[in-house]
Amino acid sequence: MKQTILAKRYAKAIFTVGQEQKKYEEYNEVLQGVAKLYVTHPEVSDALTNPLYPMDVKEKVMTGMVGSMGVDTVMGNFLNLLVQKKRAEILPEIAEAYKTMVDEEKNISHGTVVSAVTLDDGLKTNVQTVLEKLTGKKVELTTSVDPSILGGIIAKVGDLVLDGSIKTQLAGLKDSIKGRE
Repeated sequence: MKQTILAKRYAKAIFTVGQEQKKYEEYNEVLQGVAKLYVTHPEVSDALTNPLYPMDVKEKVMTGMVGSMGVDTVMGNFLNLLVQKKRAEILPEIAEAYKTMVDEEKNISHGTVVSAVTLDDGLKTNVQTVLEKLTGKKVELTTSVDPSILGGIIAKVGDLVLDGSIKTQLAGLKDSIKGRE
């Protein structure tokens, strides 16, 4: 079960400390690395969250991870606190919330572009430039292909949706013709 509110609280706490110490980007790298390890290696999440293991074993596992990653004391204490408070299962959600905070701090938005065919680099750059002008933020794009839109593109950045697909235009034309009948 997702515990987004709790994850955001923990992320906000470590983000605030990271800002004060001017290490919030470093902390982001650590959290993303731990979250990736947590997701890609089920044995890690099992070792940190399984109720059958005693707390001292879980703490040793986290201490070993922290030591091997060369994490600073504050982040190491934070990660150990998550284990002690039995919150290690929400590590991926904390990392996601933290990344969102870092992106907001750096004025970065994430967007998606869906097209009927694969976009070449030049067109992708043009779309990115237009979206950056519209949002006033740096935009990192993810592209995907969906032949069902027939042509054109659908761009989404946050709440902004620009739908220039032929499928949508045909649907609009269909609706206007039906409205005249």
